[in-house]
Amino acid sequence: MYKALLAKEKKIGVVGLGYVGLPIALEFAKDFEVIGFDINSERIKQMQNGVDPSKELDNSAFQNKNIQFTDDLEVLREAHFFIVAVPTDIDEHQVPNLDPLLRVSETVGQVIKKGDYVVFESTVYPGCTEEDCIPVVEKNSGLTAGADFKFGYSPERIVPGDKIKTLTTILKIVSGNDAEALEQISAIYNHIITAGVHETESIKVAEAAKVIENTQRDINISLMNELSMIFDKMNIDTKAVLAAAGTKWNFHKYHPGLVGGHCISVDPFYLMHKAKQLGVDPQVIAAGRRVNDNIPHFIVKKLVKTLIETGKNPGACKVLVLGITFKENVADIRNSKVVDLVKELMEYSLNVHVVDPVANPNEVAHEYGITLLDQPLGKYDAIMVTVGHEKYQKLELNYFKKLSNGEVILFDIKGIYDKDLMENVTYWRL
Repeated sequence: MYKALLAKEKKIGVVGLGYVGLPIALEFAKDFEVIGFDINSERIKQMQNGVDPSKELDNSAFQNKNIQFTDDLEVLREAHFFIVAVPTDIDEHQVPNLDPLLRVSETVGQVIKKGDYVVFESTVYPGCTEEDCIPVVEKNSGLTAGADFKFGYSPERIVPGDKIKTLTTILKIVSGNDAEALEQISAIYNHIITAGVHETESIKVAEAAKVIENTQRDINISLMNELSMIFDKMNIDTKAVLAAAGTKWNFHKYHPGLVGGHCISVDPFYLMHKAKQLGVDPQVIAAGRRVNDNIPHFIVKKLVKTLIETGKNPGACKVLVLGITFKENVADIRNSKVVDLVKELMEYSLNVHVVDPVANPNEVAHEYGITLLDQPLGKYDAIMVTVGHEKYQKLELNYFKKLSNGEVILFDIKGIYDKDLMENVTYWRL
């Protein structure tokens, strides 16, 4: 397969062109013939014009690439090595929502042929590829996995917003259904990943490795958040504590904060779901999730208490929230915990204005029913900086003074400002 692809006798088909699929498709398109497939025709039109809908890549990333963007299944049928890169999320009951993954498995099943390969990159629980996805591919293709087509799993490791640790510089985990599949999949990915590949002994090992990456981070951040709540009661600055503890060589440096997005706050639920199916009660993972999901509530209670202590009536106050994306310098708003914070502020009858220079106002309105302002309007009783966008990191105290109704009440959720410069200001951070 690798030699046929390199000779351009066969094509690579990337299914799902979001923040994971598009960079992979464009990287392969340097040396291979690639078909980029997505069901969203508007996104396809943007990419055909050299525009990344996720705002992660600039126009130059599309230049001199051998790639065809399409939403036509007949075009996708021309591919022989399929890469699936669709998002996996959870439903309102925090149960894994496999619908997008199963639908795309149906799609692959309609176009895969004897001798073809399919590799899944979406984050799932161990066993999902072989037990949930491949049977759907078999059903829709009439082919037998292993005998008629090969398959594997290679979890995505792209870091949104990171311009240093990019796709090709991050070691890639690869796996296959048999030795031949592993050899070919490994060779194909190794062609574009300068950091190299790590071959696992099974697909389940690769799936498990991915899902625990973010589960580990979730648990570590939950510890920082719990410590922050404890230290807040003691009037101790958590950031100062972590700086002091971090002077020891083996102290792991994590920071408290809002844990949202499509990875850290979602992936643990996939592992928990599988554990419960096996009769295991994942207490530590579940506890970490509860702590992190409670942080917006903790912050809002702290703000309301602060307003009251400064002689303000919360119901008559106006609050400015700077930032709504799940992470600094990215446009992605999926599962942003700032949204939870904003909605809870509104439940206290606070008048809330939200500004974000990176987020798409139409997407925010569609997904969450929240109207983004182009810029702050009037004076505010409190200001919350919730996302550490580069633009916000450059703000100085005078900016907040000009926007404040009387005394400055500044909640620095990301801890991006120098506490020592906040003179005559009610300043708080996690």
